[in-house]
Amino acid sequence: MLSPPSSQPFAPLPNSSVSPICLPVLKKHDHDSHFAIYNNKNFSNYGTDRAGGADSFKNYSDGDNIPVDSFRRYGRDAAGHDESFSSYAPDSNVVDQSFNTYGAGATGGAGEFKGYNVEVNNPNVRFVSYSDNANGKGQKFSTYTENANAGPGQAFTSYGKNGNGAPNEFSGYGTSSNVVGSDFTNYGETANGANDTFKSYGVDGNVPQNNFINYGDGGNAGVDSFAAYREKSNVGDDSFQSYAKNSNAEKANFANYGKSFNEGTDKFSGYGKGALGQQIGFKIYGVNTTFKDYANKKAVTFASYTNASPTDASVKVTSDSVAKNNKWIEPGKFFRESMLKKGSSMPMPDIRDKMPKRSFLPRSIISKLPFSTSKIDQLKEIFHASDNSSMERIILDALEECERAPSPGETKRCVSSAEDMIDFATSVLGRNVAVRTTDNVNGSKKNIMIGSIKGINGGKVTKSVSCHQSLYPSLLYYCHSVPKVRVYEADLLDPNSKAKINHGVAICHLDTSSWSPTHGAFLALGSGPGRIEVCHWIFENDMTWTIAEA
Repeated sequence: MLSPPSSQPFAPLPNSSVSPICLPVLKKHDHDSHFAIYNNKNFSNYGTDRAGGADSFKNYSDGDNIPVDSFRRYGRDAAGHDESFSSYAPDSNVVDQSFNTYGAGATGGAGEFKGYNVEVNNPNVRFVSYSDNANGKGQKFSTYTENANAGPGQAFTSYGKNGNGAPNEFSGYGTSSNVVGSDFTNYGETANGANDTFKSYGVDGNVPQNNFINYGDGGNAGVDSFAAYREKSNVGDDSFQSYAKNSNAEKANFANYGKSFNEGTDKFSGYGKGALGQQIGFKIYGVNTTFKDYANKKAVTFASYTNASPTDASVKVTSDSVAKNNKWIEPGKFFRESMLKKGSSMPMPDIRDKMPKRSFLPRSIISKLPFSTSKIDQLKEIFHASDNSSMERIILDALEECERAPSPGETKRCVSSAEDMIDFATSVLGRNVAVRTTDNVNGSKKNIMIGSIKGINGGKVTKSVSCHQSLYPSLLYYCHSVPKVRVYEADLLDPNSKAKINHGVAICHLDTSSWSPTHGAFLALGSGPGRIEVCHWIFENDMTWTIAEA
């Protein structure tokens, strides 16, 4: 059995005077700096009124767990000053970055984001009032959130507001990412001569989700270009609402947009509303697109516009295209029941527990704490979470998942004490229960061989309660019971020496009919809801409860 989770707390207990995230703040930084191997810093009044020079950030928060970086009033009123962000927060977990009033009022100079948040998990990046009132200051995003996994992604609000002649380029943005979204709201608002280019944006991704609302609102003579946008992605959803609203002489070109392996959705509502002299061109545009309340239809041209059926060769899904398009799915994360045979080999995913070290609070304490989205203000005070902070988002995400209605046939409960977990397991299974988990993490990210194998309850369909960790200030588990599962225990061997290296527990879900068609299991195994069973290992510090065997 795995050792119990560490007692090191992730956040202070109630009434503690220590903030859960105590970060140093650098104020009034007024000289060129080159940051390498730098972790978890907040910048306030950085580079204000700078003339010329450059700052560079490299290997910033590399491989960190829950890095929280905040830039506030960065480069305000600077002239000809450059910033470069390279290898920023790569390989990090639950990334939280915020840029507030970045480059406001700046003249000239350029900023580049390269290798930003590559291979991170759950990115949450916010750009607010970025380059407002700037004159001729360009920004370039290259290899941004590449190979990232899940999370709200990026939010751009009032980016380049009242700017003049400011070019912004997005290249290699969100490439090969998994379910990462971006929100662009009031981007380039009332700007003059804006030039925004989206190139290789969301390419090869899985279910990218992007929302453009009031983008270029009130702009003058702006140019927006979308090329190779969401190309070769799987599904994906984009929404364009009141894009270029009230603009003058705005130009937008969509070339090779949304050529996905599998159909996604694009919604255009109130696009160009109130605009004058707008020019829109669609060339080699993807399938399944709806245009509603589209303004200035006479100014819109459609060239080589694709409106093919899902069986068209350009979007047909094959096993090769699924494998290529979804390389983010870790080998061995999902597998078929037929692979659980003595002597068979398979890749083992990374089963290590990557959550921060926390402990259960005693039930006598946790029972007195609120646990509801309606009580978020109280919880923020208890856990010292400021507005719009990563801690607030962590708390809300956990509460929303716990409050979500159960799936068909599912019985679920979030438990925040050991006593609550036992009570839930026994309420489903009765008092004669056994808990199982994988012994250790040996074999992670390597090939393993299946040794002796045993089916719980004789290999028959059985009841079980699985408990998975949720990210929360104190230790929290999401426990649930789903119908029609089989549970197995197996010795895991080194495929070369045949020596036993681990003892694993696997659960096979026989009824997948209620799963999403875009669930990673189907993308990895090449099928769909209700058509196959799906198995997975029990990871470190997760567990499954079953009726104890005689």
